[in-house]
Amino acid sequence: MNSQKVAIVTGASQGIGAAVVDAYRKLGYGVVAVSRTIAPSTDPGVLTVQGDVADRATAERAVAAAVEGFGRVDSLVNNAGIFVAKPFTDYTVDDYAAVRGVNIDGFFHITQLAIERMLAQDGGGHVVSITTSLVDNADARVPSVLASLSKGGLQSATKSLAIEYAKRGIRVNAVSPGTIKTPMHPEETHEVLAGLHPVGRLGEISDVVDAVVFLEQAPFVTGEILHVDGGMSAGH
Repeated sequence: MNSQKVAIVTGASQGIGAAVVDAYRKLGYGVVAVSRTIAPSTDPGVLTVQGDVADRATAERAVAAAVEGFGRVDSLVNNAGIFVAKPFTDYTVDDYAAVRGVNIDGFFHITQLAIERMLAQDGGGHVVSITTSLVDNADARVPSVLASLSKGGLQSATKSLAIEYAKRGIRVNAVSPGTIKTPMHPEETHEVLAGLHPVGRLGEISDVVDAVVFLEQAPFVTGEILHVDGGMSAGH
């Protein structure tokens, strides 16, 4: 049996997800990278799974790829997410279905299957979800109820799972970012978005990746919502 540790990363084709894949490879992990648009990797330590995380079959294929390719699942990073900022009454039924599908269904399916696998092997495991600082700090300038509804659920579930599995060696944490400079945010929006943060700038992808790596290597930390948000969670 291969002793290499193995991580599954969702939303892995670009931005934060792609950088998290690289970070786990640097730590020596085998990685299963999941995304609708991901291309096969030339790195033998990275297996790619193309699919929509909202679909349970994608989660099943991702966990199967980890077990068949590397023999185990040690960590799961729930990075896949959709953010739609609109006034509440402007959301369409399709907006709601899309956000719920990726942010909630996606979390539920792959986390359930990954934890099931972690319980079946030795050595516990670790789940990290990426949420948003807006969950704790609503901002009139960014109406985003669907983000709060879905990612807020993830934050509560993170604490609940952390306690449920605390005695069985599985840690569950979340990283709660402010606005990060990723392909999701066009250049022309950066100045306005920077102004939402007390430090007056956007976060970098590396800021979120460093937080994920910290949590991965912090065996006494579980149930933690780690804010990486330029001070947003502290006040305005």
